[in-house]
Amino acid sequence: MPWWGVASALLANVLYSTGFVLEKRALATLPALSTRQPARVVGHLLSSPLWLGGSLALAAGFAAQLAVYRTLPLAAAQGIFVSGLVLLLLLSSVVLGERTSGRERQSIVAILVALVLVVASLRGEDARAVARTAPPATLLVIAVPSLAAGLLLYRSAERRARRRHRLPTAGVPYGVAVGLLYGVSSLAIKGVSGLLTTHDVPAAAGQLFRSPYPYLLLFTGAAGLVLSQTALQRCRASVIVPVCTTVTCVFTVVCGTVAFGEPLPADPLRLALRLGGTAVAVTVLLALPRHDTPPGPRAPETSGPEVAAPTARPPSVQPRPRSSAPSSPEFPGVEP
Repeated sequence: MPWWGVASALLANVLYSTGFVLEKRALATLPALSTRQPARVVGHLLSSPLWLGGSLALAAGFAAQLAVYRTLPLAAAQGIFVSGLVLLLLLSSVVLGERTSGRERQSIVAILVALVLVVASLRGEDARAVARTAPPATLLVIAVPSLAAGLLLYRSAERRARRRHRLPTAGVPYGVAVGLLYGVSSLAIKGVSGLLTTHDVPAAAGQLFRSPYPYLLLFTGAAGLVLSQTALQRCRASVIVPVCTTVTCVFTVVCGTVAFGEPLPADPLRLALRLGGTAVAVTVLLALPRHDTPPGPRAPETSGPEVAAPTARPPSVQPRPRSSAPSSPEFPGVEP
């Protein structure tokens, strides 16, 4: 492996994690975003210098990722990209002050194990197979239902979030929904990379625009921007980003096997690793808590028994001597 390819992968991890954290910090200062007003969401985002800085970091990470894919096999690149989740969790804890529960930390470790299993089932020739273009009909059969499922899942999470007396959501449904969109986007990026060439540029451009890839990228980019930023504002980055990344990676590997004609591994060990990693990832996503634990009632500041403070009398008012006369029958307790 060329050393600069590994360095580019590590740089992409740093840029992606930094970009997500900066965007999360910026979103905390913006008004509440709503997917019902996408133009307003984009306007608020563009008005925040901190959010623009996070977006530039993500764009630089995308450029570094392209350099990685031109240098390293897909299996090696994915293995390095997995480590970016750990960096993101550290930054979320230190910079954002987010705290994950023990169950969530165990789930995130299991997600990393699932991704490692899937990556271990790949080889360099698998990466070259995934990089080929896919038949448009096959791609659309996979992409359209996946996009519809992602949008329906996000809409369902939105409806639950608007209910009264609801528990705060942890963001797992949002992460799965956005991950499906970005998974389709990853397949489209692979298809575009297979059509790009320096020979006969006009013919290559015509072939590109006759394919579904640029239109899938346009849709997933616009929808993903609004949905992901709205979800990131409402929920913790330490939950949404790992879930979204897992869904995107597993979707790309599994659906890329069908869309790009990548055969399943003939080796029983590699086949078990791929199917087992996918099963672990899906199981963990289903087991993750759907709601954050609501804050409990605040404990009293004093640990000892409460003692009633004596009521002070105004210094200028002297207490009236108590009379032995009976009280008024009309107003009990009041002397006549």
